[in-house]
Amino acid sequence: MCRNLVLAATALAAGFIATIGAAAPAQAAVQAMTPAVATAPSPAPPSPKKKASAQERADAERLPPMARAAFWAREVNVDPTDVVANVRLASALRGLGQYGGAAESAQRALVIDPKNYDALLETARAYIGEGQGFYAIDPVKRAAAMAPKDWRPLSLLGVAYSQVKRDDDAQAVWRQALTLSPENPAVLSNMAMALATKGDATGAEALLRRATAQPGATLQERQNLTLVLGIEGKLPEAEKLLREDLPPDQAEANLAYLRRLAPSQAALAPAPAASADPHSYASLKGAGG
Repeated sequence: MCRNLVLAATALAAGFIATIGAAAPAQAAVQAMTPAVATAPSPAPPSPKKKASAQERADAERLPPMARAAFWAREVNVDPTDVVANVRLASALRGLGQYGGAAESAQRALVIDPKNYDALLETARAYIGEGQGFYAIDPVKRAAAMAPKDWRPLSLLGVAYSQVKRDDDAQAVWRQALTLSPENPAVLSNMAMALATKGDATGAEALLRRATAQPGATLQERQNLTLVLGIEGKLPEAEKLLREDLPPDQAEANLAYLRRLAPSQAALAPAPAASADPHSYASLKGAGG
C-alpha cells in the first residue's frame, strides 16, 4: 500500500582508497633503491567530480526509476555527506523495490542529520516496504512529533502498527490522520487494505471507492481497488480498471493473478513472485505520502 533501493559506487571508492594506501610504502622502498634520474613531469591529477547543479537535480526527479537511482547514486558518490542526495537515493531505490538499500541510504542521512524529517520518513517507508513495520515505528514517531499537523507520518505509523498486528492503534492513528487531511485517498487506502487483510473485502471496497473518488487519488489507490474487486470476484470491473491504468502486458499479468483468487477468499493471497514492477500488486506495501 507505500507511495509509492546499496551504494555500490561508494563501496568501490572505499576499496580503491584502501588499495592505494597499502601500495604506498612499497613504492617508497622501490624509489629508495633506484638512482635518481630525470623524468617527465607527472600528469596533473584529474579534477574532482562536482555535484550536479540545482537544475540538473530538479530534472533528475523526472527521470525513469533506474536512471533516477543512478543519478542520485553518483551524487552520493561525489559527496557521501550530502543529506538530500542520500534521501533522494533512498526514495529512488524504494521505488525500484530495493527496500534494504533504501533503508541504508536513509539511515546514512540520519547519521549526518539525526533530525532530518525527510530522512525519518524515508527510513520508515523503507522498513514498511520490507514488511518490517516494527523498525519503522520509532523513526516515524519522531517525525510525527516534529510535524504534528502533517498527516503523512500518521499514515505511515498506521501501516507500521498494522504490520505488527496492533490493529486498534493503526485505526486510531489513521482516524487522526483523517482529521488533519479529510478524505485523504492514501489514508483511506491504507485503512481499506488493513480491512482486506482481515477478510472484510466489502468494507475495504467501500473505503477504496471513497479514496479513488478524491481529486488527489493516484494509480496506487485504483490498483488497490482492482485487487479488492478481484477478491470479491468482480472481475469485469477489475479488468476495466486494469486496462485503463496499465500497459497490456502488466494488465494481463495482474488479471491472471486476480482470476486465481477464489471469490470466497478471506484474506489477501501473496502476490506472484515474478511481479516486480512498481505498478504491480507486489508493490502495494502501504501508502504514506
